[in-house]
Amino acid sequence: MSTYFVTGTDTDAGKTLVASGLLAQARRHGLTTLGLKPVASGCEPTAEGLRNIDALTLQAQSEPTTPYATINPHTYAPPIAPHLAARQAGEVPTLGELAAHVASPLAEGRGLTLIEGAGGWRVPLNDHEDLAGLALRLELPVILVVGLKLGCLNHARLSAEAIRADGLRLAGWVGNLIDPDFAADETSYHDNLTTLERSLAAPCLGVVPRLAADTPAARAAAAADHLELPNDD
Repeated sequence: MSTYFVTGTDTDAGKTLVASGLLAQARRHGLTTLGLKPVASGCEPTAEGLRNIDALTLQAQSEPTTPYATINPHTYAPPIAPHLAARQAGEVPTLGELAAHVASPLAEGRGLTLIEGAGGWRVPLNDHEDLAGLALRLELPVILVVGLKLGCLNHARLSAEAIRADGLRLAGWVGNLIDPDFAADETSYHDNLTTLERSLAAPCLGVVPRLAADTPAARAAAAADHLELPNDD
């Protein structure tokens, strides 16, 4: 069993794309999978209740099938910072509560389990705790998704430093091209990737280009083509 916490250099860095791609890759290897997103804002009302597209994407790559409430227990409608969305809903999620919720699914011991955070490493969960504290409580290695755009070197290095300063292992990083202009100059683009490889001092699990696929399942499959599973050896 391998379990990792997935974080990003910023909101929209591509955490869900990468996480779903890694889960799809694990399924190709015949592994059971589970993707969890304990807290999600920006949820849409449905007949079954609030649903978040990122959590639904992770659910679709979880094998065996897993109830939505297990994947995403805390759902908030406003597309704002989770602690602010929770406050508007009259809730105060805590690390203790999240850790208790994920204990049972983690105990299943699936081949690959990914817990996706919200935003970047220091996103607040409440007025006193960060969501990164869940990775600390569970002592999980971290996969960092780097949104490839101007400024990503600083964001990636600061995120990696914060992860290590908190005492956790950076198990690997993935580059996700979110700004096509960033790759327009091929030499500069590869120089940036080389700088990331050198400064992050962790395995690169892949670089995901801009994808033409237009559905979550197709995008997960396409991303998987560019990803390698982390190695605990």
